[in-house]
Amino acid sequence: MIFSQTIPLHVNAVGVAITSISPETHEGKVGELIRLAGTINTTDGEYKIWFENNLITTNTSIGNSVNYSFLVPQLPNGNYTITLMDVAANVNATTWFYIETDYILEITRPPHPQQLQEGAAVNISVSITGGKENTVYAANVTVKTPANETYWALVHLSNTGYTGTGNATITYPNDFGINAHTNYTGTYIVNFNGTLTSATFFIGLTDRAEYHRGDLMKIKAVGYSMLNNDNVTITITFGNTTIARLNKTVIDGVVDANWTVPSNVIVGNYTLSIKPTPSSKKVNDAQVFAVPGFKTEIFTFNLADGPASGVLVRIYDMSVNTTYNVTSSGDGIASTWLEKGSYNSTAFFKRVRVSGPLEFEVIDESITLNLSCQLTSLNIAVASAQNPSIKIPFVSLNLTYNYTTELDGVENKTETVFLQTDIMGKVQLHSLLLNAVYRVNASRYGKIFNQNNSTFSNLQPLPWNNIVILCPEKPLHVNVVDAEGQPIANAMVEAQEFMGGLHFISYTDQSGNATLNCIIGKYRVKVYSNSILLKETTVELFDENTTTIHCTLYNLPIYIKVVDYFGQPIPNANVTLERNGIKISSKLTGNNGIADFTEIGGNLTVKVYLGNQDQPALTFTCSVVKARGETNPIKATLGNYVILAGFLMETAHFSMIVLAIAAIALFTIIEFGVRKRLKK
Repeated sequence: MIFSQTIPLHVNAVGVAITSISPETHEGKVGELIRLAGTINTTDGEYKIWFENNLITTNTSIGNSVNYSFLVPQLPNGNYTITLMDVAANVNATTWFYIETDYILEITRPPHPQQLQEGAAVNISVSITGGKENTVYAANVTVKTPANETYWALVHLSNTGYTGTGNATITYPNDFGINAHTNYTGTYIVNFNGTLTSATFFIGLTDRAEYHRGDLMKIKAVGYSMLNNDNVTITITFGNTTIARLNKTVIDGVVDANWTVPSNVIVGNYTLSIKPTPSSKKVNDAQVFAVPGFKTEIFTFNLADGPASGVLVRIYDMSVNTTYNVTSSGDGIASTWLEKGSYNSTAFFKRVRVSGPLEFEVIDESITLNLSCQLTSLNIAVASAQNPSIKIPFVSLNLTYNYTTELDGVENKTETVFLQTDIMGKVQLHSLLLNAVYRVNASRYGKIFNQNNSTFSNLQPLPWNNIVILCPEKPLHVNVVDAEGQPIANAMVEAQEFMGGLHFISYTDQSGNATLNCIIGKYRVKVYSNSILLKETTVELFDENTTTIHCTLYNLPIYIKVVDYFGQPIPNANVTLERNGIKISSKLTGNNGIADFTEIGGNLTVKVYLGNQDQPALTFTCSVVKARGETNPIKATLGNYVILAGFLMETAHFSMIVLAIAAIALFTIIEFGVRKRLKK
């Protein structure tokens, strides 16, 4: 009994190597991304990656390729070895990576749009990664106020231990001395040990950076002890317009007020300021806040449910008695930002109203609206006037339309677009005004052909309106004759339009005449006999046209003279004519070595057979474009044959006979000379 076992084989393709490390500098900070690329010897094999002694991953290669990304591990500053191991082959490849020291500042802030206000305490997190092992670092943290005052605090970070990471948290202004404060509105700059790293935080007067209509704004300012029990004025402006003034009494050095955002504010940036400013404050209390609105997208559609671009949407804000204009983009979206309230929208296209008014509400979130516009789409087809099923490609269309505007005054407008029908004889236009008057001039090769059916108007409020433009046909009379002017019957006449697509065929009668009813244009006209191209010419057909085509290749006399090495005629040779590998005629040569044919000229293959030979003694190709008669035949020279005493023989045999005769003659002369000397 024979036992067999199939053992899977690993294909050993390439060596184990780390081909690239990103970043290319081989340097980075803890938490940054490392991209490793390499190869292992084992196809689809298991590999491991170490960063020094830390196993990063155990994974499987794709083919022999390894691509893996990981974060710089939390280790002290220094140089480390990255190892790629082919587990099956137990082979390693290594490279180096240097962990840099990183200094980090993080500020604790409320989530946007909330913000810190004057008098707030701010938590500052100070960290170091990639530091020295088992080290306590001291951090000098400085804070610069909007008045360019600087306060500092010295803090010791936690022991870095074996990870090289230390951190601490301090609070500004509590841990920065008795004079530190957040009494100024503006940006505060935090630095770690001078210039190692920096961060910022913003102190404002309001509890948020953004508000919507109806929101409650909480205002707080500190550092007003010099004005205790006095009134200050809080002013809110939009540009040069004052929106509100609030008078508040300072209590315990604090200005504390609430204000409800009115329902008639518009989207934009507003300024809040407090006057007077105490002399103890080196920065005026003024802050910008935003009323951003909610994103509002209006999708403008034509009647075919396609996007209507270039539509002007006028949005009337009922709360403010103000109108906003926004225009739809190429994808039919008119996008803007609107505050809470009631609105209506009206759509205009080319200053003609096409939709609305549409009423809608903005409550407390972004909204999308669909706005259907009275804009139709147009199918224009150009067809044969005699046979509408034939569509005409590549017709130039000059479309002019007249309309009267409604928006911003009544005005008569005229616009023009240039189009061309496709290979199917059609063209489409989208988003057209219903009540415009349209005029389209259709032309081929610059010649307009629809003067009597060029205008249309009052398009129907439908997704699509269909317009058919009729293109006239003109008769093309073709008279086909041979080189002698004699008519050629039953020839195929083919007219192919220059631009492609249009194709017409007819056959000549006994008089050589054929008539083709063709769409106006420019044509290549070809004449065929028995599928052989006789002649090609070009014809311009914009009116009835009569053309005579002379086919000089038709029924040409073709004389072929077969001769031997010395140019002597060879009778009874079988001469065969072929066209494109097909035999068309065959004849024997006469005593004069000529075989005469009457055939269509062009490129012909001539084959000459001798006796009962299966293979031709001679084959050649020639171009016959004129009559070849007895005085100018096509010569077929059989250089391997000679006529001798009426017999055809090969040149080699003839040479042997000549040599034999020469030898006999020479022997006779020598014999005669010898005998003559003997007689003497």
